[in-house]
Amino acid sequence: MRSKLGGRVAQAAEIALATRRYVTPIDVLTGLRWLHDRHVQTWRQGRVDSLERLAAVDADRMEEALSHLREWARSRNLLESEAAYTAGTRDRRPLRFTAAGGEEMERAFRMHWLSPDLSEARRRQIEERQDRAPDLVVVAPLEAWTCAGCGESGPYLIMEDDAPHCLTCADMDHLCLLPAGNAALSRRAKKESGLSAVVVRFNRRRKRYERLGVLVEEEALARAEEQCLADEEVRLRRRERDRERRADEDAGFRDRMAAEIRRLFPRCPAGRAEAIAGHAAVRGSGRVGRTAAARALDEGAVTLAVVASVRHLDTEYDTLLMSGVPRMTARERIRSRVDEVLTSWRAEGGTERAPGDV
Repeated sequence: MRSKLGGRVAQAAEIALATRRYVTPIDVLTGLRWLHDRHVQTWRQGRVDSLERLAAVDADRMEEALSHLREWARSRNLLESEAAYTAGTRDRRPLRFTAAGGEEMERAFRMHWLSPDLSEARRRQIEERQDRAPDLVVVAPLEAWTCAGCGESGPYLIMEDDAPHCLTCADMDHLCLLPAGNAALSRRAKKESGLSAVVVRFNRRRKRYERLGVLVEEEALARAEEQCLADEEVRLRRRERDRERRADEDAGFRDRMAAEIRRLFPRCPAGRAEAIAGHAAVRGSGRVGRTAAARALDEGAVTLAVVASVRHLDTEYDTLLMSGVPRMTARERIRSRVDEVLTSWRAEGGTERAPGDV
């Protein structure tokens, strides 16, 4: 019989496999909520000595999850592929997953599991992308900081030898910032530039690093601008086709999500399932409908979208928040009302509400 942790690992792995057709240990650790995306970003920037330092559990517990992942992957006949993990720092040092684990454990964390249905060309493409050295990452810090080299400060820092350095000490002060917003120009400028770095800043509200732009050589930027001017009309037509394709994909996803809501909650009022799906699945919103779990129509994620709608539209939750009641206190006060609405929307003998849905 599969253990409780084994079941949670399998669920996280199934979602990743359905979404990308391959699974990594990081997919599972984030799916278990032992790590958040911001932790992984900090680690990839080379700002901590191991991923374990940021995890909610220790290396032994992480290794236990990996053993369940291996068991699940082999039962599905997935293919093993060892990936290289290097830091977004000038030295491109190998990243460590654990603080004191041996090479065998580190190798287990580097192992990815690919669907056997992938073509050979697609497998090679995925493996090459996984092994590609990451962009250098420069951080626009929110707090005051001091350069480990010169003792001064500046608008940006880059990690070297596990310590923050200014761009002058890192020999990168000749680069200029190309703000985010023009993907084609940024891509071409990076390609033309012998040295480049992505600039990020931590968004406290969203609890994630967000891209501000890219540092490139001035001459490279000038060449990239000339290239973009030469084929601007072609790129405009391509963007319009891409916009239409994404709109069709989003519409299809909303329809599938609404159908799943109606399956789980057959007594949901007319039009409400479509409204919930439309709200939860807005591209770029960061709402539950845009998570990997929701895109895979995971029952728990779809139920969370329904709970969120009920909370805001069928209870006094928003009024409580506006009157200064703490969020978790407000949720506890309206919990019984949410349960009442969900029960009325379910058919007899329907799925029980998972703990913590409210």
